[in-house]
Amino acid sequence: MNIIEKTKEYVKNKLINEKTGHDWQHTLRVLENANRISAKESSQIDFTVIQLGALFHDVADHKFGYSDTDRKNIITSFLLNTSLTKQQIEHIIYIANNTSFSKGITLKTLESKIVQDADRLDALGAVGIARTFTFGGAFQREIYNPEKTNDTISHFYTKLFKLKDLMNTEEGRIEAEKREKFMKDFLKQFYSEISTTT
Repeated sequence: MNIIEKTKEYVKNKLINEKTGHDWQHTLRVLENANRISAKESSQIDFTVIQLGALFHDVADHKFGYSDTDRKNIITSFLLNTSLTKQQIEHIIYIANNTSFSKGITLKTLESKIVQDADRLDALGAVGIARTFTFGGAFQREIYNPEKTNDTISHFYTKLFKLKDLMNTEEGRIEAEKREKFMKDFLKQFYSEISTTT
């Protein structure tokens, strides 16, 4: 079994019961997004680092109570006795620890930027809408409360509608624009429906 398949098996077992929308299926979609974006890049990239960065990006995440050090130790332990170089392992850890929206940093490598775009694309569009409400439910947020800013609908404005302009790659921006439009159309319908009940 090669390192990619071995990592898939490991990450699947780690995330299989996750219920906030950061589950194994999300990871697979991020991997596929990363593959698609990578295929459009003319620059020389380390495809193995991109794939493993995508696979590990939600393992031992801070949302689940882990620290960057925890994640570094978990990834290092798993990859240590493989054919990967020390630099590759450090690069994968860098991606896993720094691609999240909450970090708010400018990434240094094209590989990390590709994984970040791949992850952000899964927060947009129809899947993004489904994940938003799944996440809100998991953290017991109200669907909509015009008097609050921590309800699920507010999440569209505090985070999701910022993602398109934060994309690092041209392919990411093109796809993000399509998905954002779908979300805005959804909200138009949502507001039209709740206006009949107020």
